[in-house]
Amino acid sequence: MVTGIVLVNVERHKLKNVVDAILKFEAVTEVYAVAGEYDLVAIIRANDNQQLSTIVADKMPHEIEGITHTKTLIALKANSKFDLEKLFNIK
Repeated sequence: MVTGIVLVNVERHKLKNVVDAILKFEAVTEVYAVAGEYDLVAIIRANDNQQLSTIVADKMPHEIEGITHTKTLIALKANSKFDLEKLFNIK
């Protein structure tokens, strides 16, 4: 499993539509509205780097109107009380 944390800036009046569109991607497990430099944080739990890349580089910027900027962080290691791969049904 590859986990991507995507920080997203959005045109304010399109916030709800952007959240709904991001949540439609299969590997997106959570979207948080946040305060600070970014408007949203999307958590992507992909099977591999290719799936993550397709969502972040191809789908989000080209299929979702209202996103103005993103920054993607890739988790190098996950520490959790839970088996995340099992919890999110990732192979």
